[in-house]
Amino acid sequence: MNVLQFICPTGFYGAERWILALAKHLPRESVQCDLAVTLEDNSRDLELVKQYRKLGLEAFELPMSHRFDYKVINRLVDLIKERNIQVIHTHGYKSDILGVLAARKAGIPCIVTPHGFENASDLKLRLFIWLGNLSMKYADVVAPLSPALMEDVKVIGVPDRKVTYIQNGVDLSEAEAELENEVTLAKPGIKRIGFIGQLISRKNLWDMLDVFESLASRYENVTLSLLGDGDERKALEEHAASLKHGDRIEFLGFRDDRMAYLRSFDMFVMTSTLEGIPRCLMEAAAMGVPVAAYNIPGIDQLVFDGETGLLAPPGDKAKLESQWEKILFDEGVAKELAQNAKDYVYQHYSAQRMAEEYRQLFERVVKKDGINR
Repeated sequence: MNVLQFICPTGFYGAERWILALAKHLPRESVQCDLAVTLEDNSRDLELVKQYRKLGLEAFELPMSHRFDYKVINRLVDLIKERNIQVIHTHGYKSDILGVLAARKAGIPCIVTPHGFENASDLKLRLFIWLGNLSMKYADVVAPLSPALMEDVKVIGVPDRKVTYIQNGVDLSEAEAELENEVTLAKPGIKRIGFIGQLISRKNLWDMLDVFESLASRYENVTLSLLGDGDERKALEEHAASLKHGDRIEFLGFRDDRMAYLRSFDMFVMTSTLEGIPRCLMEAAAMGVPVAAYNIPGIDQLVFDGETGLLAPPGDKAKLESQWEKILFDEGVAKELAQNAKDYVYQHYSAQRMAEEYRQLFERVVKKDGINR
């Protein structure tokens, strides 16, 4: 089968790494898995393209003259015909819109995998998200990553016959390789709290900064490291600089050595208001880093309060702070939570299992076996 993964990248985050994990574990003898990305002003020299080609797979860049250049649909159709693509697999609002239209024009089926939904306040972005959600109704299959996202797509109005669930998976080889590294970025005597991900609205990093400020006022040896980038970074940096203990908060941007930083964390934290099943949480678990987060759909598929991490009600910053404190300063609790989480991720979130289920889905779609447009 000839399959095309299609995404309009925003960096090198969860969705991009998920595509790599899927492509890496699909059987080469039965699936040729190409990648197409849009090439925009903010997406030059893409890490995803570099890593994809390192796997020995084909990656194609489709230039766009501006953010909403719909001429890229014809470029995508040309690529589909040139590579004899039999099914296109899209990831993200813009790629869903463009991919569904290109698939219809080329006469091939389209699979959409929602990685999460955005609760944006910007009117233009909300309109674009609405269009992206609408496009899912015209896909052949919608395959969300979590039970919560399954419910979300049904609320959007995607017919039940088009929805299928394939549980998320993650390639843990990076974590395993890092654990063999004898060099560590951990600093003696310092408790490093960390986050890896996009600095965007739904990550709700303002709460994270508030909780850290309160905790830092009582403990001199705690720091906060945020790896990643996004449209809220500048405002978050300005807010952090205004805090009394802001000098212990570092914004590190995108890092090639993010796994080394993850390994150095004493605790991984999230304060998101909306998630799929976060890849970063799986990686933290695989690295043996204990987790504290808000209890929201998606996160609750990985973190079970008191078993594989600690959860607080959304917005309850006092409760979250007490949980941060427990993990950081109760070594027994931290070790037990971390080991339980590691065991759970390895048991339930294999990338190999996920890839095999997608291979079977690609096969059914290509054969049009039970697929209803």
